[in-house]
Amino acid sequence: MRYILITLGLLGIIVSGLALREHYRTAGDSPCSINERWDCGIVNHSPYALLGGIPVAAIGMAGYFLMGLLAARRAYGVVLAMALVGLGFSLYLAHVEKDILGVWCVYCVISLGIISLMTLLSAGAAIVARRKPA
Repeated sequence: MRYILITLGLLGIIVSGLALREHYRTAGDSPCSINERWDCGIVNHSPYALLGGIPVAAIGMAGYFLMGLLAARRAYGVVLAMALVGLGFSLYLAHVEKDILGVWCVYCVISLGIISLMTLLSAGAAIVARRKPA
């Protein structure tokens, strides 16, 4: 299980890195500007793309890195706690995209899928690890 969680953490770092690149892109069209409903540039340049002055994508990269590191150490309970926080925040951001901005970010939706999987898998791993005799 830890290798799957580590792989998901690496994928999360990559996707968050792509979103961070969009955050700092100043010229040219966004490669994920598909149509008026799907545009990462609009989402990543909105005021919701910052948390305390830090790009949300950078926070995501750090979170995925830390969860991958903790999964490597088999600290599934801590990974689960972090994944739940990340999932809650990702769901909030999905609400912002849907109901406030009216535009979706492909990278954000992929990240939501990754954090959802990490939450489910780390919950299962935490339950199994807790049931094993010491």
